[in-house]
Amino acid sequence: MTELAAPHGRRRPIPTKAASAEPVAAALPTRILVVEDDFLISLEMESTLTAAGFEVVVVGSGEEALDSAAADPPDLVVMDIRLSGAMDGIQTALELFRIYGLRSVFATAHSDSDVRARAAPAEPLGWLVKPYTPASLLSAIRSALRSGSSSAG
Repeated sequence: MTELAAPHGRRRPIPTKAASAEPVAAALPTRILVVEDDFLISLEMESTLTAAGFEVVVVGSGEEALDSAAADPPDLVVMDIRLSGAMDGIQTALELFRIYGLRSVFATAHSDSDVRARAAPAEPLGWLVKPYTPASLLSAIRSALRSGSSSAG
């Protein structure tokens, strides 16, 4: 199979006659956009998700998340609610959902009923309450990916 370089160095296979029955999407890892402004938390998330075989892009603000999604949309977003910058995580998730149809798992210490109601229009795929373990992060991601793929088809 021949590969073609895509934006940001992501490699996309180009099917050849011999490999035409092979699904192209299977060659790409699931891409997760982590939107988290706390450096240590984002580093831990990136390490955990990368070790589990995901392609991970980490940004620290809502504005960076929108730019990243415009350049190469992810399969799933893990979104902190309190972010640096003009947009909070809920505003960012709403824009990502409106523009790209992207759904998020919210990773936050703030998940009361008012916050959940405000986030509801973004159709969250899950809530991960801080502090959380690497195992609970992976469980939330896998559950969200199952939920997201079953609702898309």
